Amino acid sequence: MDCYTANWNPLGDSAFYRKYELYSMDWDLKEELRDCLVAAAPYGGPIALLRNPWRKEKAASVRPVLEIYSASGLPLASLLWKSGPVVSLGWSAEEELLCVQEDGVVLVYGLHGDFRRHFSMGNEVLQNRVLDARIFHTEFGSGVAILTGAHRFTLSANVGDLKLRRMPEVPGLQSAPSCWTALCQDRVAHILLAVGPDLYLLDHAACSAVTPPGLAPGVSSFLQMAVSFTYRHLALFTDTGYIWMGTASLKEKLCEFNCNIRAPPKQMVWCSRPRSKERAVVVAWERRLMVVGDAPESIQFVLDEDSYLVPELDGVRIFSRSTHEFLHEVPVASEEIFKIASMAPGALLLEAQKEYEKESQKADEYLREIQELGQLTQAVQQCIEAAGHEHRPDMQKSLLRAASFGKCFLDRFPPDSFVRMCQDLRVLNAIRDYHIGIPLTYSQYKQLTIQVLLDRLVLRRLYPLAIQICEYLRLPEVQGVSRILAHWACYKVQQKDVSDEDVARAINQKLGDTPGVSYSDIAARAYGCGRTELAIKLLEYEPRSGEQVPLLLKMKRSKLALSKAIESGDTDLVFTVLLHLKNELNRGDFFMTLRNQPMALSLYRQFCKHQELETLKDLYNQDDNHQELGSFHVRASYAAEERIEGRVAALQTAADAFYKAKNEFAAKATEDQMRLLRLQRRLEDELGGRFVDLSLHDTVTTLVLGGHSKRAEQLARDFRIPDKRLWWLKLTALADLEDWEELEKFSKSKKSPIGYLPFVEICMKQHNKYEAKKYASRVGPEQKVKALLLVGDVAQAADVAIEHRNEAELTLVLSHCTGATDAATADKIQRTRAQAQKK
Repeated sequence: MDCYTANWNPLGDSAFYRKYELYSMDWDLKEELRDCLVAAAPYGGPIALLRNPWRKEKAASVRPVLEIYSASGLPLASLLWKSGPVVSLGWSAEEELLCVQEDGVVLVYGLHGDFRRHFSMGNEVLQNRVLDARIFHTEFGSGVAILTGAHRFTLSANVGDLKLRRMPEVPGLQSAPSCWTALCQDRVAHILLAVGPDLYLLDHAACSAVTPPGLAPGVSSFLQMAVSFTYRHLALFTDTGYIWMGTASLKEKLCEFNCNIRAPPKQMVWCSRPRSKERAVVVAWERRLMVVGDAPESIQFVLDEDSYLVPELDGVRIFSRSTHEFLHEVPVASEEIFKIASMAPGALLLEAQKEYEKESQKADEYLREIQELGQLTQAVQQCIEAAGHEHRPDMQKSLLRAASFGKCFLDRFPPDSFVRMCQDLRVLNAIRDYHIGIPLTYSQYKQLTIQVLLDRLVLRRLYPLAIQICEYLRLPEVQGVSRILAHWACYKVQQKDVSDEDVARAINQKLGDTPGVSYSDIAARAYGCGRTELAIKLLEYEPRSGEQVPLLLKMKRSKLALSKAIESGDTDLVFTVLLHLKNELNRGDFFMTLRNQPMALSLYRQFCKHQELETLKDLYNQDDNHQELGSFHVRASYAAEERIEGRVAALQTAADAFYKAKNEFAAKATEDQMRLLRLQRRLEDELGGRFVDLSLHDTVTTLVLGGHSKRAEQLARDFRIPDKRLWWLKLTALADLEDWEELEKFSKSKKSPIGYLPFVEICMKQHNKYEAKKYASRVGPEQKVKALLLVGDVAQAADVAIEHRNEAELTLVLSHCTGATDAATADKIQRTRAQAQKK
């Protein structure tokens, strides 16, 4: 909290602006924002991106993708764009996505990518095509303004009640205006456009030339214009680098700022707080963000990534590939409390509460100072108001604790404002959660109203959260829970005059994932009314497969029930349907159904492995699945057969199946296993002991341990065991027997393919240093040092390492020098190193 004002930036002497992070965006954008058409809805609304737009040179075969994300970057919808080229995207007040195509057709999509409707902007737009478009909002609804290829404007002030208006022609307009925007004045939509140094205002009757009062001289073109969120103010960016700010009626100038940058900005939006006397505009270039107002200085931020600005009622949202931030003017209550060296009553009350928690007597001093000035009520109100404008819950709690502390010393302070603020902040914190992604501020929340917020939660299918908010705020049933749940669902299925699809869609849009509401119950009601198809459509929305499947079986839709059971991943449910199908269908149809459902077939095979082995064999035979049939006979040779002859016969059948499956490796391995089984039975008959079912390596090891080295070598030759592996087997076996004499004979039988270091290691593992030293002398030069160290001959190892002049070996020997006995060796190594360094 000591650094709370670190991100405050002064704009002149009377206002501070701060920028804080709303979310860390996790969306996986494959392209930069500049390569997409972007539209973000106000009031913390969703973000729409149309990738690979036609304005870029892309391969004709690559279709663009329309993606919709929440403000936190969570994907809401993604669909391949199969319609015509899109010029502009925008969101309506009802959070419907408007996609303006080049041919003048506007496609309307829901928040989850569901197509709602479409409308055309008229034949003239169709003939002349669309050059540019704007989506704007008025008190009557959301409007669309179109600039055609004939440089004429057409607009509709309310797309919900489409009434097209062709705007008057601009005299002498031969090319597209440098910039233009839609204005709403006196409940009428206008078009403001710039042609060179001139501005024209179009209404339904005439085209009027207008001149901004107090505009700096030398302007030859307007490059960008921005209208405030409430349509009361206008900003103009000129080619001289000046930004003119005034009323939208162009009758009054508020201020002018020279940013000394003549390059046209990517975006320019207003950043103003309701009822604030300060006016500021945010201008964004490729890597720079500037906040300008009625002050000689500006606030500048560096943009690390391509960013997009979203004007809001009380600030500006800024999002990029990695972050989503909010820039706004610091509210008066927050400024008075947290400004450095502030003596405002709210600041003193906050300090008093902190000192009280520390059990310091300073709390009483601060409190007395506020009471003597008669400002305790004001201090409490300041803390409550400042808490509403905080985004971090810890700061909200700190301010509310201070307000609660101050209320204790007031006799008649009405608790409504405090309680209401606590409720509002709890609602705001819930919807600001990353998984919800609606970053409303307190001012936006109050402007939007709780009813509209609930509608937006329902639109996002966040029914549980909406219900919890209703219950927490204790809204009346008509306005709250009942309005969301809308128990009309069971009545809706009885309306015969509405199509099944429309009824199912309407019920889904109302209920979504609301807990406590079962689609299967509604579907059962529909089935009872004789609307089987509607019941099936409703069951598509039932998340619990355990509720879907029994009703589908009851409706004689067994195959669909099987599909649903498989999708659920509930094996018990799948087995239930399979047993039902087995009793309902004949054997051939049952097997054919399983063949069309690979997962069900796999589960039934698992069932047959434990319950019906013959049925499993029939399944493999019917499918000509020789590979699995071979595996079946291999398992059967061990599970069912005890006699060697029977096991060999089963393995022979398996080998034949593997040959039919063209799996020669499995077939050869099976034949080798048959040969090994026969050999193991013969070894048991001749030598006694247990050999059957041992692996090949264990068989060789057992022979060596039994003193039958010749037999072991013959077995290795028969099964082509590599020499290295055979030597390792004999080495470990003889060492385990501690038959050192035989081991020495074996080592001298021929040159060891594995070297002699393993002999040293095995002997030392058996704690026989005497035998290990015999083989250490036979180890090759490259491993000599390691062998000598294993047997503990550090001095000789040092001599060899010094002779080799190998730094790694010297280091290794030095690490083994311990105690006074090896001190001389260590000194010798150090001297050798020193001499080498001198050379």
